[in-house]
Amino acid sequence: MLKKFKIWYKNIFGSRRELVREEAMDVKNHRVDIREVTYFVAKALFTDIPEMIEIERAVYAGKAPWDSTAFANELRREKDRLYLVIRKEDKLLAFIGSTFDERTRDAHITNIAVVPEYQNRGLGRFLLETMIKKARKLNYKSVSLEVRVSNQNAQKLYRDLDFEQTGIKRGYYFGDHEDAADMTLYLAEDSAADDE
Repeated sequence: MLKKFKIWYKNIFGSRRELVREEAMDVKNHRVDIREVTYFVAKALFTDIPEMIEIERAVYAGKAPWDSTAFANELRREKDRLYLVIRKEDKLLAFIGSTFDERTRDAHITNIAVVPEYQNRGLGRFLLETMIKKARKLNYKSVSLEVRVSNQNAQKLYRDLDFEQTGIKRGYYFGDHEDAADMTLYLAEDSAADDE
């Protein structure tokens, strides 16, 4: 009898949860105004990967921490990964990637980058706020990320969005072995209702 109840419960509430997840992970291509400038936002495609790598090179002193295989592997995992891009006049200016972990109920920002000439124009904030809204819609507990300890501008943005430093990962970054600051935004239990 308990087994039948569990199956019934999963069919009723499990499918509802899956619908909420599908809705949260769905992104329609759309225009958005950020600080009175119109941009185009879309879900990242495999054809965006070369430009995403170029942005990484521009941001990380000529080095791309992720290669095309790493990005392709991420984009294939549509159930628990979400990558968004921002374009202006068909030029890729910024992107963000996140892992949505149902078990831990954490949305982990795996990658975020904005071309240098468009930094401090609100693009990174917009992308982060979008992922935070999606995590809230899924009733997640937290949004987390790592950031170089030397990247004070990014840390300020994260603190402005109520992230707090929760630890240090020594020698985290490949190549120079710089430390990473773990930062986490803890979401209120009823935060999904706040965004409706």
